[in-house]
Amino acid sequence: MVRSSKKRDARLVLLLIAAVVIVLDRLSKMWIVAHIPSGHAITVIPKIFRLTHVLNTGAAFSMFEGARSPQLVRSMLIGFSVAAVIVVLVMIWRMGRTITLTSFSLALILGGAIGNLYDRWRFAYVVDFLEVHIVHYHWPDFNVADSAIVVGACLLLIEMLRPQQGRG
Repeated sequence: MVRSSKKRDARLVLLLIAAVVIVLDRLSKMWIVAHIPSGHAITVIPKIFRLTHVLNTGAAFSMFEGARSPQLVRSMLIGFSVAAVIVVLVMIWRMGRTITLTSFSLALILGGAIGNLYDRWRFAYVVDFLEVHIVHYHWPDFNVADSAIVVGACLLLIEMLRPQQGRG
């Protein structure tokens, strides 16, 4: 009997990770919309963490929210998001035969990008609901998709900065 030493292709697992991010993002946004009126908040940890309901028509951290042409901004953000999703899908297809820190990071980024793209395409805004204050610093409100993108990008950065075997 001959055994194959071929490793199992991990691309399906990586796509499932992205799907979990998308589902968690959708469910959390649906909960916020159903339980917190737009513009309101629930304090979870006083002076540190609140659940809010913010409709973000801009990009990350509400950039371009006050633009003169919101439709142009929306179209550009959708176009950029579609391009990013395609690039990340191609990268996962090429390097996703095994689960590595890089492929896992790409799966998180893919799920986050699709989560926010869905909102922007369907509603013309993204629901943000996590508000964090640390001493005098206030992070702009964000969501699960944003978190997945940031965690994925940070993991990619760690992977890039980590010494690689075989490098001299």
